[in-house]
Amino acid sequence: MARHADVLFVTALAMMAASPGQAAERQQISIAPGRLGEAVIALGRQTGASIGMSDQSLAGVATPAVEGRLSVEAALKRLVKGSGASIRRIDATTWRIVRTPAVVREQPRARIAQPAPQAAPEPAEIIVTASKRDTPLPRYAGMVDVVGDDAFTAGEAAGGTASLIFRVASLSSTHAGTGRNKLFIRAIADSGVAGPTQATTGQYLGDMRLNYAAPDPDLRLYDMQGVEVLEGPQGTLYGAGSLGGIVRMIPNAPNLVRAGGQVSAGLSATQHGDPGGDLAATINLPVVTEKIALRIVGYGVQDGGYIDDVLRDRHDVNRIRTYGGRAALRFAPDENWTIDLTGVFQRIEGDDAQYAAKAIGDLKRASAVAQPYSSDYALANLRVERQWDDLRFVSSTGFVRNILTESYDATPYEMAGADAPAALFRQRNKVDIFSTENRIVRDLDNGLGWILGASYLESTSDIQRSLTSYGTALMQPQVIPGVPMYGRGMAATSTGVHNRIREATLFGEASFEPMRGLIATVGGRLTNSRLTGEVLDPIALLSLAAIARAEAQANRSETIFLPSFSLLTDALPGTTVYARFQQGFRPGGLAVDDQHIQRFRNDRASTVELGFRRGIPGIDPVAVTGNVAYTRWRDIQADVTDRIGIPTTANIGDGRIYTVEGRVAVRPASRLTLDGSIIYNDSRLSRPAQFLRLLSYEGQSLSLPNVANWGGRVGFDYRAPMGGDMRLQLSGSARYVGKSRLGVGPILGREQGDYVDTALSAALTHGTVQWSLSLTNLLDSSGNRFSLGTPFDLSGDYVTPLRPRTVRLGLDFAF
Repeated sequence: MARHADVLFVTALAMMAASPGQAAERQQISIAPGRLGEAVIALGRQTGASIGMSDQSLAGVATPAVEGRLSVEAALKRLVKGSGASIRRIDATTWRIVRTPAVVREQPRARIAQPAPQAAPEPAEIIVTASKRDTPLPRYAGMVDVVGDDAFTAGEAAGGTASLIFRVASLSSTHAGTGRNKLFIRAIADSGVAGPTQATTGQYLGDMRLNYAAPDPDLRLYDMQGVEVLEGPQGTLYGAGSLGGIVRMIPNAPNLVRAGGQVSAGLSATQHGDPGGDLAATINLPVVTEKIALRIVGYGVQDGGYIDDVLRDRHDVNRIRTYGGRAALRFAPDENWTIDLTGVFQRIEGDDAQYAAKAIGDLKRASAVAQPYSSDYALANLRVERQWDDLRFVSSTGFVRNILTESYDATPYEMAGADAPAALFRQRNKVDIFSTENRIVRDLDNGLGWILGASYLESTSDIQRSLTSYGTALMQPQVIPGVPMYGRGMAATSTGVHNRIREATLFGEASFEPMRGLIATVGGRLTNSRLTGEVLDPIALLSLAAIARAEAQANRSETIFLPSFSLLTDALPGTTVYARFQQGFRPGGLAVDDQHIQRFRNDRASTVELGFRRGIPGIDPVAVTGNVAYTRWRDIQADVTDRIGIPTTANIGDGRIYTVEGRVAVRPASRLTLDGSIIYNDSRLSRPAQFLRLLSYEGQSLSLPNVANWGGRVGFDYRAPMGGDMRLQLSGSARYVGKSRLGVGPILGREQGDYVDTALSAALTHGTVQWSLSLTNLLDSSGNRFSLGTPFDLSGDYVTPLRPRTVRLGLDFAF
């Protein structure tokens, strides 16, 4: 039986901010006598190289002092001389130390390192860092998408989450607007309406949680080392809010040795719409060489509008401006300690909503009033890591504030017209998250080992609402019972809600090998949740007794245990087969509208899946991955709308989901890669709640919303040298999104989806300068990404079209 002999022992991973030729440059190197593991850490920090070790026992080999102005290759040769080990070059900045003369079967390296343009690289291991135990991909029991180093061009980085969705077939979104979308993985989707319930997909920046009871903050993807998407519930390691899976963004860390950076700029033109542009800069500054470094990213993006409002005689109303930045300070007092302090800020300003009315035109609608929105996002995180050989301690503590302000046209649609008195409903959701996690991890032989940790999270959500009417106070129609219509642009307060959740957690997971070629992993998470809820600014129609009763029900404590189990075998050469069981949950809370106050219960999803993978994408001539999953989802929480149109949350019943996925990557030549993926979801609300049975047809089984039954993607990537230091890259892809429904039941049951999105790009690199040209939506298809316009008019034929055909010309310069 073939064995996976390589064990990843990442001893240095310095982020690149200089040209690929740095590995061959001579640099001043000073390494004291010691052990090989410590020596390569120091060498990586001094040179910016990434150095892996195939056999962990080599880390304890004694090494001599290395002094002088040397290349990375020369320094490594001195370190391994006489040790029984040799070095292998992976690419321009990546090396591996292997024991000789053993012959091993290579595996891909973490986060998909870029191939050197002049020759095909040696395979390097892909590491699933989101497993929190740096698990090699062949020994990870589950479906994972790894978008690795240099995978996002500047144009894609400017697109944020939309660029990631285009690449990952199992990831979908509501498309309500940048910074206000919900993300879904597989078919774990509750609804497209924005209410107080927690997200079904967990999002992380490194080890820091990005969201809780709020939509995707849609951070731009500049200066990212990679993104990992884990599919299926991840309750054991990530706790509440990971029912569908997690998205983990990995930013480039400060380089302790080398100063440098990059500037990128782009201009775009959208057919039928306004022009746009993007500008970004990254700079890396070592403050104290090998000890302290600062890395700063700043950006600004403008997406031109393309929707016309015929009632207000406005063109291209849905322009969006995004600006923000990220700063990271790294302090490494010695080779065992790493301390990172990170701050993030981003603001999104949308001039108007991006939906159209099908009866008027593909890119037109008639609204009585503009519907602007904004998103302010801020994050601070402190991460401390301590390493002892194969044992490490990680502590991550941080705070997030996310303020999303939305507005909806609340003009009574039966009175819509040039002289109708306009009304605007506003909702402001302020979410604060404090979280801390402390864990001890032991990485043993090739995916074996254990993790033990504790965490605490406190999240508060304040949803405040108001209704503003225009025109005169006379003849104002009632929009929300109990909320006055003052007219003349005066706002009246509508009922809001405050929810607070405190979670204290213990979790653990261990992998062991009961027999040769079989790995078993068991884990569990014990969480105690304390929940409180209260009504904000209740209207006079609400009974004080009803408010007190609902708040008393919302204030409670819950203790939940989430088990996990998996089996994996690599007994067949080059093939991994696995079975996995995992659970996820979301705590309950308090939801209100202007008619009722109610508590919604926690929900829980349990998934059983079987899968296999054979071959290494980008390395082997053919690589294939397949997966079949069954999910049972109980007491589903869903953000819905009442009969008036106000967002609220309710338990809509139990559901079940079947998912089948397949992926293939073909490498017919060293310079060309072809890939394809397909996903099928069969989701049903198998036991609808009573209020849905009354609305539906004889209680028939209903589909879960927002996720297409079919989806798929095909793409190609071609890279070739052009002579000298010039390189050419061509890439293209097409993604099909099948039919889905906006929500559950006949009121929100309108169809959406069933469109193809396309993209094509070319880039020419000359030294440190790169010119790029990209085209999106080549067919200029309108499609329908999302069928919700304003929730106050659910009978309208609203659609959210794709951005029309867009061309972007970009320039990138590294220094």
